[in-house]
Amino acid sequence: MFEKEIYADRRRRLLAIMKDSASEGKRGIAVFPGNADAPQNYRGNDYKFRQESSFLYFWGIDEPRFAAILDLDSGEEMLYGDDVDIDDIIWMGPQPSVASKGESVGVSATAPYNAFAEAVRKAAASGRPVHFLPTSRYYNTMLLSVLLGCPAENVRKTADVYTSGEICASLGLTKAVISLRLIKEACEIEEIDKACEIGYLMHTAARKACRPGVKEQDIVGIMEGVTISKGWGVSFTTILSQNGETLHNHSHHQTITPGRMLLIDAGAESNTHYASDFTRTLPCSGKFTPKQKDIYNIVEECNELAYRLAAPGIPYREVHLAVAARMLDGLKGLGLVSGHIDDMVNEGIAGLFMPHGLGHNMGIDVHDMEDLGENLVGYDDDQTRASQLGLGSLRMARRLKPGHVITDEPGIYFIPALISKWKAEGTDRGMVNYAAVEKYLDFGGIRLEDDLLVTEDGCRRLGPHRLPIKAEDVEAAMS
Repeated sequence: MFEKEIYADRRRRLLAIMKDSASEGKRGIAVFPGNADAPQNYRGNDYKFRQESSFLYFWGIDEPRFAAILDLDSGEEMLYGDDVDIDDIIWMGPQPSVASKGESVGVSATAPYNAFAEAVRKAAASGRPVHFLPTSRYYNTMLLSVLLGCPAENVRKTADVYTSGEICASLGLTKAVISLRLIKEACEIEEIDKACEIGYLMHTAARKACRPGVKEQDIVGIMEGVTISKGWGVSFTTILSQNGETLHNHSHHQTITPGRMLLIDAGAESNTHYASDFTRTLPCSGKFTPKQKDIYNIVEECNELAYRLAAPGIPYREVHLAVAARMLDGLKGLGLVSGHIDDMVNEGIAGLFMPHGLGHNMGIDVHDMEDLGENLVGYDDDQTRASQLGLGSLRMARRLKPGHVITDEPGIYFIPALISKWKAEGTDRGMVNYAAVEKYLDFGGIRLEDDLLVTEDGCRRLGPHRLPIKAEDVEAAMS
């Protein structure tokens, strides 16, 4: 938790934005339901609790069954939660009061948790707009659905104000929250650096454990143990597989086999829930084969190019396209594609080898705020999302500004089903040398990812240390 002035200032700035975007008498209230405990199989045996990120950002309390309301007309703030009774104390021990928790985040007015529902119903019944953020958790979806009397699927849509008996797509609160959370404060950057240090340690432990005969699951266990001993835990489900051509491969059933490569995409959360996200691809034998090194070096050069290009005023979409051009140039040198580089970029040929975007925003969420709407978070108002494979999956296309935290994660993959589909349909327009590409059908995939902070004059890699990334440095670290 940060100092209470941090949370109070965030709410003041949010209130100012919302007042500017609505006329007098039509502002209403902004509601922030925090997350509740969720049972795994029976009440009391719950999943590990994780607070709703925007609640955490504005109200700071990292506990279940809290909610808050910000009155957009009067500026009044109300925190809702329940003090413990003797039954709770028996199981949990003495706990600070809700009032003291409110004071710790700069809120002086508190009320019982059930009063939140009463306040929302009262505002809706009186015709006041009720602003809310799109929900991701089932509990909050159903809570707002019941309180506002509207279908649950409407609550989950990217529409954030309920007025006159229906949900309207004003997006005022959603866009206001995005504008604040996109630019990271100094205290947030410090926490992300901590998460990156934990990420460095977890990936270092994985590299040391990667040797023939070891089970992938054993390595995952070692990595995730590091995140729990140093922070809150993993920032997303660990991706670790020798089948790196499957982009989000969560199966860890194989044994490390000489000659293959192990792709590890994993990150950690600090104790304040700020995230890291790194990817490295390791040679299972400790040395890359010449064929592996050829592809690996192209990906590493693409990673470095993105780092050099990322700077204020540069659309990250342009960085993605520059990386695509560099990748295709390298693949052309290996005889896998042919044609003019610009033509191949325009035709989306890079999508066959990298069917994902170059990166995404990162912060309290590892894919920061994508629950609020991926296009709203990742695209400026004058940008539209492409339909092209690869470029169309770019989650962050915005013009970069100081304070943006983004990932830089190019990759090259040989996906047999996708290659077969393109070949059958002629998608490549004659620019792919399938006779050469099909020699890589058992290759797997390579991805290399760092986390970047955009600064006033460029960017810096987050975390006090950088994981080895050049092929010779990876081999030396594994020797």
